[in-house]
Amino acid sequence: MSTKTYKELTIGMARAGVLGFGGGPSVIPLIRYEAVTKYQWMDDNEFGEILAIANTLPGPIAPKMAAYCGYRLNKTMGAVVAVLAHILPTSLAMIALLGFLYMLQHSPVVAGMIAAVRPVIAVMLGQMAYEFAAKSVKGLGKLGALIFGVIAFVLLSVLDVHPGIVVAIALLYGAFHFRLMASRSKAKDAAAQKGASA
Repeated sequence: MSTKTYKELTIGMARAGVLGFGGGPSVIPLIRYEAVTKYQWMDDNEFGEILAIANTLPGPIAPKMAAYCGYRLNKTMGAVVAVLAHILPTSLAMIALLGFLYMLQHSPVVAGMIAAVRPVIAVMLGQMAYEFAAKSVKGLGKLGALIFGVIAFVLLSVLDVHPGIVVAIALLYGAFHFRLMASRSKAKDAAAQKGASA
């Protein structure tokens, strides 16, 4: 991997780590912007697949996504650089600003800043959810995407099933569904060829 690519990886992951606010889910749209839109390390489909797999694994989601971006570009060394670039700036900032946090935690100005950032995060997550929903409709059809959306909502919000289990179930079904679709398509093509030759 070239020095330029290391520089892009470091800047992209550091920017996502520093600008992310409120935990892992709020960082995902930022990592997606860096990996898919800005630097084009992967396409949206690959990002969605890796996001689903990362959700099934233990630990914070953002470092896992950063590690994959780095690994994709330069194997183990790329993963190490990406994770360090992602977590180091905010870790140092937390250590440096810890004393100020205790002094300002009851400040109305700080409370107002936090309240102002939350809608921005909600919009970013909503935009990403909409784009993934559109891809689900494309892959499963409107009815299939709606059914899976309702099932996921019930499992996650009503039955309180762990997200990793829900994602694993969806991955297993997806593998079965697309294999079934591929075999049906092959059978249909074979029947069409047989009919044409007859």
